[in-house]
Amino acid sequence: MSTFQELGLNDDLLQGITDLGFETPSEVQEKAIPILLQDEGDLVALAQTGTGKTAAFGFPMLQKIDVNSRTTQGLILSPTRELCLQIANEMKAYGKYCKGLNVVAIYGGSSITDQAREVKRGAQIIVATPGRMKDMISRKLVDITKIQYSVLDEADEMLNMGFKEDITDILSGTPKDKSTWLFSATMPKEVARIAKDFMHEPKEITVGHKNESTSNVTHEYYLVNARDRYQALKRLADANPDIFSVIFCRTKRDTQKVAEQLIEDGYSAGALHGDLSQNQRDIVMKQFRTRQIQMLVATDVAARGIDVDDVTHVINYQLSDEIETYTHRSGRTGRAGKTGVSMVIVSKSEVRRLRSIERIINKKFEKKEIPNGMEICEVQLMSLANKIHNTEINHEIDKYLEDINTMFEDTSKEELIKKFFSVEFTRFFNYYQKAKDLNISAGDPNRDGGRVSSGNATRFFINVGEKDGFNWMTLKDFLKEQLGLTKDDLFKVDTKDTFSFFNTEKEHEEKVLAHFNEFKHEGRFVNVEVTEDKPNRGGRGRGRSGGGRRRDGGNGGDRRRSERRSGGRNDDRRSRRSEGSDRGDRKRRNDDKPSRSRRSDGGDRDKSEFKTTHSRPRRSRR
Repeated sequence: MSTFQELGLNDDLLQGITDLGFETPSEVQEKAIPILLQDEGDLVALAQTGTGKTAAFGFPMLQKIDVNSRTTQGLILSPTRELCLQIANEMKAYGKYCKGLNVVAIYGGSSITDQAREVKRGAQIIVATPGRMKDMISRKLVDITKIQYSVLDEADEMLNMGFKEDITDILSGTPKDKSTWLFSATMPKEVARIAKDFMHEPKEITVGHKNESTSNVTHEYYLVNARDRYQALKRLADANPDIFSVIFCRTKRDTQKVAEQLIEDGYSAGALHGDLSQNQRDIVMKQFRTRQIQMLVATDVAARGIDVDDVTHVINYQLSDEIETYTHRSGRTGRAGKTGVSMVIVSKSEVRRLRSIERIINKKFEKKEIPNGMEICEVQLMSLANKIHNTEINHEIDKYLEDINTMFEDTSKEELIKKFFSVEFTRFFNYYQKAKDLNISAGDPNRDGGRVSSGNATRFFINVGEKDGFNWMTLKDFLKEQLGLTKDDLFKVDTKDTFSFFNTEKEHEEKVLAHFNEFKHEGRFVNVEVTEDKPNRGGRGRGRSGGGRRRDGGNGGDRRRSERRSGGRNDDRRSRRSEGSDRGDRKRRNDDKPSRSRRSDGGDRDKSEFKTTHSRPRRSRR
């Protein structure tokens, strides 16, 4: 393996590298740096999160720019404000000895005036989120007409979040002869299209295989009922006492809810999502980096800026709508040469999605069992014993030993040890001694949250579908919210282009029909009626069995097709807003889909974020 000196970096950068403690370049750095230093062309680099991509483009850019000029020469676009700040801080650290260097971060949620003032002082390099950058360009607060180098970092995530239009507008205002460097963890069609539109015969380097997960991460899945998902999460945490993890949820609402439940149950947890203010997010991230928070519950978008090398576990509490997102999630662990574990909690109906993920990451998932109560008690007991064994003695306790020895003078060593460890063991034993087995078999359909009914069920037709922005998961969330049912009460949700089907048990039939009688959502009628669970025939696939309510004639609502196209889908797009950028950072994809519900996601929850209400079993703070 080469050294940084052999890659051709100058003395100023090598001195900064020494201060940072870097010894040898990572694979992506070893491949990218010589190309970027020697050539003035374009580059596409595919490498997983945590492989050192920032240094791979950061060192060459710092070496090539003229620090004696106040002209903006380098532009780095990143998807989130956390990642934007992270890159800016790393660039400053790399260029510590480059006298006159000014790197400015531009992102939403902070004063645009202050950022404009920093740019005006002479920023050779700007690191920005696309929305805020476009806003500043439109206000003529920044000039990028003379940049020589542009970087699209985490390009797949930026496009996944809906920034293609912003990126296109920004790059269109830059010189055609600039060098463009695109760095991405995956290579979906949208990223390939950007490369084709804005790059000229780019060189390509790949670390591992395209979209492949890093070899430092093992992949496990746990099969449970949907209703037991949270209990499974707690057991996984209890079975790994030293866990330092990121837990991923699909929506902001679920993220906040899971974090609050964990806090109530005595875990050191916190939430990170787009409804938090910048100050709240900074507090949560500071607590996570200092390990005051052991379990960070996050949405996919908010987690993009997490730069912590010691994460032991990534737990997929819910799989993302986008299969490719799993690569980014698992990349939060196994960083900087360390190993990590990516866990997925799934119900039976989700297992087939794991097979699709396996093909993308080129790795196999290992099926594992949720630990039972006694296994957890044993793990916790031995963890405590190990900590006590390795604890350094604090001799300040010596002055109290006489009184302590007097108290236990009639207690044998064996009895004393039993009493001491029973304090911790009894707490878990009392909680778990009658705990049920959460594991289910892939061949046991009646135990799954997306189960097949025993026969006492009603099949419903509803006149909303994929053109209204729903998939089976978001429609299930919407119905659950509207009807006040649990996920187990709704099953066999099947979305089509302009309509969908779902099942409930027979006992909920009248409740469903009554709720959707004259029901309007976003200004239009939503029609629900009883149908038959028959195969799709003639494009409709349903036979009426009475009890339905029709409002749109014999076409089951097709008259409103054009309204659905313009109303449902566009409204849903408008709801995908920035994780924190003001004005321009928009159209986040996975995070805001449940915005169809009429409830708020919670807004400022800083007090609930950090409450420490006791519940059972109370975890000791570490």
